[in-house]
Amino acid sequence: MQRTWRSRVLIAYSVAILAFLYLPLMILALYSFNESRLNAVWTGFTFDWYLSLFKNRRVLEALTNSLIIAVASTIVSTILGTMAALALNRYQYKFKPAINSLLYLPILIPEIVMGLSLLVLFSQAQFPLGKPTLILAHITFCLSFVIITVSARLEGMRQDLEQAAEDLYATPWQTFRYVTLPLAMPGIVAGALIAFTLSIDDFIISFFVAGPNSTTLPLYIYAMVKRGISPEINALSTLMIFATIILVIVAQILQPQHTRKH
Repeated sequence: MQRTWRSRVLIAYSVAILAFLYLPLMILALYSFNESRLNAVWTGFTFDWYLSLFKNRRVLEALTNSLIIAVASTIVSTILGTMAALALNRYQYKFKPAINSLLYLPILIPEIVMGLSLLVLFSQAQFPLGKPTLILAHITFCLSFVIITVSARLEGMRQDLEQAAEDLYATPWQTFRYVTLPLAMPGIVAGALIAFTLSIDDFIISFFVAGPNSTTLPLYIYAMVKRGISPEINALSTLMIFATIILVIVAQILQPQHTRKH
């Protein structure tokens, strides 16, 4: 009886937490199909706000900027992060624990602090704000996530397969291409998906380092909200939530493979 009572309480508590987290998102998505411009009144179901959204030139421009920045920062951070993870995992050197600890700083530091520090850096270097600064900033905070994700995958790999390839007279490049890279690919893909999700959703750091003609979707949504919430904002936010959920699901599907033995 006690176990049943505790189980029911735990289930009720879990449902309450999930409702607290996801109910606002569900309401936002629901009212993106509201025929009325007033979110407080439901007058009917319509797709008009989504159609008008895709006819909005500024929305398409912000979407293009977000995709360009996210793709560029994902590619660079994935390549650099994979190389760094391989170096940290394969080689022993002085101060390795300290260096590994420093990898967590971009994750632990508040985004507003990182955004301000990057703004000061670009200002002191007299680097004009725009898409290049956004890409560099996104690479900065995505790099640690990629390194940690790929490193977790490398820790779970069997190194005897690489040793077997070397025993069969494979060159270091052949060993990396045909053994190490395929085994590490789930971690690399998961790291890339996480980096892409973080980049396309980022607002705080982008707010500090964005310049003219480099407005991203989160920044555009913030500008729209200041003029009043409309169903177009709900529609745009719903599309971003849907895209983010898909990327997170794919990343989570690949993430458990980090701990599997081959």
